[in-house]
Amino acid sequence: MQFIDIGVNLTNKRLIGQAGQLLQQAARVGVSQMVVTGTSLQHSELAIQLCEQFPAQLVCTAGVHPHDASEWRANSVQQLREIARHPAVRAIGETGLDYNRMFSSEAQQLQAFEQQLELAIELQQPVFLHQRDAFGPFCALLKQYRGHLVNAVAHCFTGDRDQLHALLDLDCHIGITGWICDERRGQTLRDLVNDIPTQRLMLETDAPYLLPRDMPDKPADKTNRPEYLPHVLHSVANLMGLEAEQLAHEVGETTRLFFRLHADHD
Repeated sequence: MQFIDIGVNLTNKRLIGQAGQLLQQAARVGVSQMVVTGTSLQHSELAIQLCEQFPAQLVCTAGVHPHDASEWRANSVQQLREIARHPAVRAIGETGLDYNRMFSSEAQQLQAFEQQLELAIELQQPVFLHQRDAFGPFCALLKQYRGHLVNAVAHCFTGDRDQLHALLDLDCHIGITGWICDERRGQTLRDLVNDIPTQRLMLETDAPYLLPRDMPDKPADKTNRPEYLPHVLHSVANLMGLEAEQLAHEVGETTRLFFRLHADHD
């Protein structure tokens, strides 16, 4: 089986400098391609550098996370436009709204999110979306632009039934992480996963975050890695009543279409 991880934070301080080793470890278990998440202008540029270093395995997103929206300036959209024109960039984001920890104000987050949606439309790129504790305003803004967007994925979805169906009604893809492996916090998602059509489902580790809770041999440092993606896939397959091979194939096709992935990424 071959797997594609749509959300890996290889520029995160816990993983930076380990890309070669992490890619080797992942390849041994069939994780052949990954999408590196761009979370700021600087980290989007770092993600591109990694893609240039490992072009057969990596593509990336380019965007500004809502936590970093306070850094959004008048010229940020032009800077992001230039970054996003690199051929390794396959989506705009991670962008959205996060009202949980409020590292940036609501106004700053809304401005950065809206301008990134507009840029995605201009460049005809999909969007890689983040939402936490802000679903109402997030969904309202997304709905306003969705008809003009090429495609959209709700990365690391952890919401409830109403939120899931609101996103599916907007023809969004849904990214599932190891959150689904947690029978405590993830029970709602475990109950909902069968509502997601496989042509809208994609899988991710969100490494180094969200280490699957039910893994039998967790690493001592508690760091999630792309090599653990098959564990997430098997958990989803069990919950959906599907053979792992079938799910890997169907989700792989969905992911390749969304991120325009080919063997040589051309």
